Amino acid sequence: MNGKNGKYHRLYSDLAWLWPLWGSVEEYREESEEAVELIQKHAKIEVKTLLDITCGGGKNLFHFKKHFDAYGLDISNAMLDNARKLNPECNFYLEDMRYYDLKRQFDSIYLNDGIAYITSADDLLRTFQCAFNHLRAGGVMICYAEFCKEDLIQNKTDNTVSKTDGIEITFIENIYDPDPEDDTFESVMIYLIREKGKLRIEHDFHLCGTFKVDVWRDLLCKAGFEVTEYPKGANTFNAPSFVCVKSKY
Repeated sequence: MNGKNGKYHRLYSDLAWLWPLWGSVEEYREESEEAVELIQKHAKIEVKTLLDITCGGGKNLFHFKKHFDAYGLDISNAMLDNARKLNPECNFYLEDMRYYDLKRQFDSIYLNDGIAYITSADDLLRTFQCAFNHLRAGGVMICYAEFCKEDLIQNKTDNTVSKTDGIEITFIENIYDPDPEDDTFESVMIYLIREKGKLRIEHDFHLCGTFKVDVWRDLLCKAGFEVTEYPKGANTFNAPSFVCVKSKY
């Protein structure tokens, strides 16, 4: 899932130190608390544990750990270092979301937005099946289709500015789909880093996946989940979202 020669996904390797500066932990509170509410509403068992898949720098975990014994899983060791610093009381797994066997199950799972790096339907199904296998019967998984085909905005460009400790960083992200007929799109990131007024420019390329909502729904059901779907606008995720229960029977 990484680019050749480490040229892709620099945000998760040599530029991972930028992540704590890109959005505050507080900005993740509403999303995390809503996920907690959905888990507690739909679970058929008492929920004590949660696995945050593709936890990244651990900003959601910061809020999850207030409610559950929370664990994080990510493929980037550099990002896990960020998550460990923010959440020293949590345990973490360095794993690929498509292929892992933790030898245990969890009462709930949050499948974070890192799933955007899944670029084929086969791998999307593998990811769902792996999560299903690590969920206790009666437990709940929450996930959302941030970049579904129906809502992908061509050439969308966003920017965010962060200032801290003498460093000012402008994060610029551009989304572009060169071939709407396939299941991928490009996310190009540019980082304008000014340290004491001296400019440094870094760039990054991310190849991501985009699938129709019907594909998400069908593959979640194929993986074995009972699915409740919420349309875009129904919650704080600002994307079609899914509450996925593993039947006790």
